[in-house]
Amino acid sequence: VIFPDMYSEEWSRNRQGREKSVITNFSFSQLPDEEKTGRIKPHTHVLFSDSEESIPDDRYHGIYFAMLLAGVGFLLPYNSFITDVDYLHRKFIGTSIVFDMSLTYILVALSAVIVNNALVERLSLNTRICVGYLFALGPLVFVSVFDVWLELFDTQQSYALTLAAIAIVAFGCTVQQSSFYGYTGMLPKRYTQGVMTGESTAGVIVSLSRIFTKLLVEDEKNNTIIFFLLSVSIETLCFLLHVVVRRTHFVRYHTDRARHSWLKVQINNVTTKKHSGYQIHYDSSAEEEVISHEIMVFNLGNGSHGDGIYVRFDVLKPDTKRSWMSVKELLGQRCAVARVIWTYMLSILVTYFITLCLFPGLESELRNDTLGEWLPILTMALFNMADFVGKILAACPYEWGGVQLLVCSCLRVLFLPLFVMCVLPVQRPLLAHPAWPCGLSLMLGISNGYLGSVPMIQAAGKVPLQQREVAGNTMTVSYMAGLMLGSAVSYSTYSLTSQAQSTHTLKLNNTLTVQSYVPGH
Repeated sequence: VIFPDMYSEEWSRNRQGREKSVITNFSFSQLPDEEKTGRIKPHTHVLFSDSEESIPDDRYHGIYFAMLLAGVGFLLPYNSFITDVDYLHRKFIGTSIVFDMSLTYILVALSAVIVNNALVERLSLNTRICVGYLFALGPLVFVSVFDVWLELFDTQQSYALTLAAIAIVAFGCTVQQSSFYGYTGMLPKRYTQGVMTGESTAGVIVSLSRIFTKLLVEDEKNNTIIFFLLSVSIETLCFLLHVVVRRTHFVRYHTDRARHSWLKVQINNVTTKKHSGYQIHYDSSAEEEVISHEIMVFNLGNGSHGDGIYVRFDVLKPDTKRSWMSVKELLGQRCAVARVIWTYMLSILVTYFITLCLFPGLESELRNDTLGEWLPILTMALFNMADFVGKILAACPYEWGGVQLLVCSCLRVLFLPLFVMCVLPVQRPLLAHPAWPCGLSLMLGISNGYLGSVPMIQAAGKVPLQQREVAGNTMTVSYMAGLMLGSAVSYSTYSLTSQAQSTHTLKLNNTLTVQSYVPGH
């Protein structure tokens, strides 16, 4: 694909990142006779040439740190809602609020992943991420101000508002998350690991924030307000950092390289069919990232190819048939990717399925006479810290096979009976000592961090460069499916604990009633 001299200076500037370098508009014009015969004019430039260009360096690991904070940004709002479990239990006594929040989040998140996969070709990456941040920040600010601080709602209204806020946060954060995995799929592998480490960092930050606010501020309402305001501040910082980092030369180099790889394939497909002496020009004035398959649909006019003819290739107006064909192509593309990475998809699905069966639902029901409400707060903090360590270990350069990862993920099913023994029977659990749930939370967290990260990191490397964003989005669908199934199954554990607690409370009340009729009591 040859560019004449008039574009050389502009293309050079674009390659340096000072102007938009994504090709979004094409036109064809007839080549001069000497170019048809192979005698190309001097000072021409070739798009997608193999000439070496210096790869920009992530100086001081600033981009990695930004990606880590990005991971913090799309899980911090949800973690903020569920980690103040003591506040939730006091406000919504005798309800399954934590289970309801978890299931609401997962159901909305799964639908958001599907929507994001449908919009990946239609809305720019930056648009999806920024909208996700706004959806995450809005409910967090609203609930902290109007519900926790001003207390404008009664208990029933507050319950519904909390679930509605979780639903909005789930949609926004999941669109962010799915988009970020496609985003980091275009960067070197360590940046995907950085984002996943950030997810665990969110849990650690929120857990430590809750512990310290509860220790330092005695009043529960005030410490909860401070806790939410800290979360809002961190989320705002993550958003602002994303806006800055996406404009860096490092990020633009790698994302442009991935898009150019995709465009090269598309242009080669067209030029093999229609290469009778035509030349592609590009228009750099179009908006960045507005790329779709439709730009490759050309209108050749009435076929006149005389001297001086300038043939422009406009986008065809979509009709119903073409729309259905686009959906078919979209599904076909994802099925082709899934056939390559299916073991990694199943591995991450099983990993998060087992985790969500136990966390946060069952762990929020842990009780101890000595620690009281502190036990679920501590076990959640230990899980988040161990998950953080596991995701750091995932950066170790070891190449796992897809089947090996799947087997290791399935072995985690042993955690299910062990955690059930920590809460049942309610009167005297089989594993009653607090060391048991704390130790199991550590092992659950570290295995979740490692086995939840490695498949996501390695899957992107199994497909061609131009399919990595699709692979990232496809893996996120499996991740969300595991979360949804695990969250649904966790309701069965809640029914066990709630029935046992009800029976225990009824027996205790009956005993007290009988004792009230005994002389001397």
